[in-house]
Amino acid sequence: MTETQLAGNTGASPLAPEWLAVPSDLNALHKPMWAAGVDRNDGGELAIDGIPVSELKAQFGSPLFVMSETDFRARARAFKDAFDAAFEDICGGVDVYYAGKSFLCTAVASWVAEEGLRLDTCSGGELAVAARAGIDGADLGLHGNNKSDAEINRALDMKLGRIVVDSLDELERVAKIASARGEVAKVMLRLTPGVHAHTHEFIATAHEDQKFGLSMAGDSTEEAGLSAAEEAVAAATAYPGVELLGLHCHIGSQIFEPEGFALAAEKLLVFLAAMQAKYSITLPELDLGGGYGIAYTPVDTPRPAAEIAQAMAAVVRSTCAQLGITAPRISIEPGRAIVGSSTFTLYEVGTLKTVRVDAPAAAGAAENVTFPRRYVSVDGGMSDNARPVLYDADYSAVLASRTSLAEPQLSRVVGKHCESGDIVVRDVYLPADVAAGDLLAVPGTGAYCWALSSNYNYLARPGVVAVRDGAARWIVRGETEEDLLNRDMGVANV
Repeated sequence: MTETQLAGNTGASPLAPEWLAVPSDLNALHKPMWAAGVDRNDGGELAIDGIPVSELKAQFGSPLFVMSETDFRARARAFKDAFDAAFEDICGGVDVYYAGKSFLCTAVASWVAEEGLRLDTCSGGELAVAARAGIDGADLGLHGNNKSDAEINRALDMKLGRIVVDSLDELERVAKIASARGEVAKVMLRLTPGVHAHTHEFIATAHEDQKFGLSMAGDSTEEAGLSAAEEAVAAATAYPGVELLGLHCHIGSQIFEPEGFALAAEKLLVFLAAMQAKYSITLPELDLGGGYGIAYTPVDTPRPAAEIAQAMAAVVRSTCAQLGITAPRISIEPGRAIVGSSTFTLYEVGTLKTVRVDAPAAAGAAENVTFPRRYVSVDGGMSDNARPVLYDADYSAVLASRTSLAEPQLSRVVGKHCESGDIVVRDVYLPADVAAGDLLAVPGTGAYCWALSSNYNYLARPGVVAVRDGAARWIVRGETEEDLLNRDMGVANV
């Protein structure tokens, strides 16, 4: 039996995952994975707003995060406009908080404000970025399961619009700090509705067995019959240093199915109605979180913002009508869905090698039949994209510096770090003639790539370039070796 017969005469490698098809055109771009304005120019080179990647490489180096400011702004505005329209008759519109943890710098914070969004932060450092960008505290939220006293005080100093409290202990600390200052903290309670999102265990955040949120399950505290969520509501209404704005949930990340969002919304509205009736209070706000998926590969099917908004509005509208309550002001927290596809990472190819790998049992091959897998090494890796090693995340890649008519070859794009798990793209078909010095582009790297970047092996972290109207500029400068050594205090600077 030949290798071609084992591959089913399709050109596909038996080593490739089932979802990965051989592209009919290796030079084509799957548009949902890329920012608007990214295309091949007349010479076949990948370009953004008309700027070829070779020019970006020459000016800014590589690896390099390349972001379309126009695309970012358009996606941010699309969420705001779509949700405002869908919820206008329910609660007068929606407060859209950009999830800064996905990617944040002062330029991005400014764009968020200019497009009419608010900003969600998770640390004192992110609050510092917001302050440097001149964002009004009323338009900021602070998350985190273990906020320090300094972070809580900073939130109060900045008069934050909301502090999202994650536990009973934290609620008590926020209340004490606010009371000691003679102030009132505006608080939302983060609940875990127990809705399972079909995502990686480490980024699914609404099940019970994890660090986030207050459980809605009964008998979870010493006070029999009260869940932690209800005990928090009762405590928050009694603390003089707390104004309880409402409830919050977040069911996970990179979610495509709408059912999880709908179920979470229904469960929280039922709970909200019960708490309002039992404690004779009004909870005017409900945050339904984020987690909307994007296209990392050609098989991912992200939903347009308008479709997400309409589906969620239908559930909120019908549930509030059934419960006989006035709908709370809804807020959401998209991050990845705004910034993810706005950005690609540009790499230069270095060494290449091909290994022979035993055929999977499913291929029906004899034990002595092996298949080639090519390793394409680039000048970055897990220090600029930790998601594959953390979450088994899949990405795609294209030959960016030129087109090619060579045959497709199953490839694994890997980094230059001293780790066998240093994989940027686990499986992708690239032209067989990819060579050292070529440029590769990996789309969908705007979210959680720069944010999770490191200096492993003492690599300097790449910078971020924003492109708009045919011009490129740094919004985050790339690090230098001098930057790395400036914090090393072992040898006095001479």
